[in-house]
Amino acid sequence: MQVDNKLLDDLARVAGGALGALSSLREEAEAQMRQQFERVLSRMDVVSREEYEAVRAMAAKAREEQEALTERITALEATVATLLADRALRHEEGAPHRRAPGQASGVAGKPTGTSPGSSDDSGTGAGV
Repeated sequence: MQVDNKLLDDLARVAGGALGALSSLREEAEAQMRQQFERVLSRMDVVSREEYEAVRAMAAKAREEQEALTERITALEATVATLLADRALRHEEGAPHRRAPGQASGVAGKPTGTSPGSSDDSGTGAGV
């Protein structure tokens, strides 16, 4: 019986050593394959997951901003349409036109308080 146990112990040690060698061989093969895949991917100019996620977040933010600007433009267009409709309505009713602040009554485009022949466009102060 003692001989059988010794033989079984030796077989168990050999099998254990073989399993350890196979395990380390498998790990080495996986490492080699991983390195080869990384080399192939680097030649293919593929982005990393982190870069992809960063660009994806930027695109989502840009989309949200674009939607907000679209809503803002729609509101501004509605305001302009309302103002134009009010202006047309006042024009039809014969309502007086509002003057811009600082614009006095007189000929449009000419400053008030000057005579038609005394316009000085040179800026020197000498009338021509």
